[in-house]
Parts: sequence; C-alpha cells; structure tokens
Amino acid sequence: MPTAFVVDYIMDDPREAMRLEKKVDPVAWVQKYVAHRVPAGSEVLSVGCGPGLMLREISKLDSSIRGTGIDISPTRVQIAREKNAGNRQLKFVCGDAQEMRFARNTFDFVYSRMLFQYLQKKDQAMDEIVRVCRPGGIVLLQDLDGQLLWNYPEEPALESGLHQVVGALAKTGFDPFVGRKLFRLAQRAGLENLTVQVECYHLIAGEPPPEILEQWKLKLDIALPQITQVLGSERKAQEQVDRFIEYLSRPDTLTYSNVFTVTGEKPLLESYRTTAHGMTKA
Repeated sequence: MPTAFVVDYIMDDPREAMRLEKKVDPVAWVQKYVAHRVPAGSEVLSVGCGPGLMLREISKLDSSIRGTGIDISPTRVQIAREKNAGNRQLKFVCGDAQEMRFARNTFDFVYSRMLFQYLQKKDQAMDEIVRVCRPGGIVLLQDLDGQLLWNYPEEPALESGLHQVVGALAKTGFDPFVGRKLFRLAQRAGLENLTVQVECYHLIAGEPPPEILEQWKLKLDIALPQITQVLGSERKAQEQVDRFIEYLSRPDTLTYSNVFTVTGEKPLLESYRTTAHGMTKA
C-alpha cells in the first residue's frame, strides 16, 4: 500500500460545491444555528466557506451585516464570488484557515462547518479562529463524528476496506471522529461559556431514497482518486466504492453518523496563555 501522499483537501473537486448545494438547506441551517447569535451590524467570518451558501443567508438577516468567506481553494472562492455577485455585504478571499491574514479582533461571529475533519493543524486553526474573533464575540464549530465507519450489520470485507482508507487518509489530516474533539479544541483555545450539541446527521436505515444514494455515489466518486492511492489501484478502489454503495442500498443495513456543534465566547479581557505555538493572547 502506498504510504507517501499528501492531499490538502480530499474533496478538492469542482463537483463538491454542486454536491453541497444540493445537500444542504442554508435557510434552515442559519435559522437554527446562527440567526439568534448574529445581531445587526455584525462582522461575520465563514472559515472554509465553500460556495458561500450559508454566508449568503446570514447576510439576509439584516442589511447591516457584513460577511467574509475564506477558503483554501481558488476554484471554490471563484464559485462563491460568482454565486454572490452583486451582494455588497459579502466578500470572499483565498487563504488557509491555519494561517489567516486577518487582523486580531476583527469579527463578531466566526464559524466553520465540516472543516476541521480535513485540517492537518487543528490546534493552530482553532487558535487562528479565536485570534481573529473580537473579545465578547462568538465562535461556532460544527463537524461530523463517525462518518463512513458506523454500519450494522458489520461485514469484514467492507469494514476492512473502510478502516484501511480512513487510516491512510489520516496522513492528510482527515479525522472521521473530529466532532467529539471540538469541545477540547475550543476549551484549550480559551473560549468560555461553551455549549455542546450532538445530533444524528447521516442516517440510512434500509434502502435509501434515490436522491440520497446519488449524493453518496457522487461523494465517493469525488474521493475516488484518494481511495485509489490508498488501495494501490483504481480497480480496487472502485470495488470498495461499489461494495459500500451496495451495502447502503440493502433493505437490512443501517449506517449513521453524528454532528457536533460547539459554541463559545472569546473572553472580554485578553490574557496571555501558553499554546503549542508559544505565548499568545487568548
């Protein structure tokens, strides 16, 4: 099995923006998690903004809200700009969540959604998010826990392939259990008044609706190049993908994952603290 490959983002494919747009209801998400946390006049930062769907809905909450989206992919940033052309409340920039070029204490509300599972330097990204948030501002982190790996009944061939792929992708920073780690990351970064919410995210019990199955097929097809590198051949990779899709399609199987949402406040009074990167302000 190949051991030396590095991919910054394993879902780096133009089709990923389209997949996310079909999968997510931005209006419902913003109303549930954001609307009550972003008053008029807020400066909002979306870290790992993708096509900017959530940020666009946040800007609709009030005309005085200003939003900035940052994403490491120039392609996704361009898509976000095109989809939000004419919206003067929003801007999108290309940059690394682990080393953002924003001034300290810039934003009132900073959020990331389904980002930390892919980052190599999770602690550093968390420090950056807190750094650019204003004292008294709010940080919201949301990510998955258990995706791909929680299936019943267990089948040895399927489970072996899944664990082999996920284990190898750990070299890229990919962590399928990052959701449960967000609380500790936020706590160590100095956030206060932390709240944690856990919900079921993926849940397929028995044969899924056709549209759900198509979303999974597209997701796995986008990840196919990385699966190929792990398993050593495109044939083996395709066999593993087909095995998983066949499993999902059966009437007797169940697969699920959870989503963690962690929110916290940056302290009003900054104080110096020691992190893995040296002395920094909280």
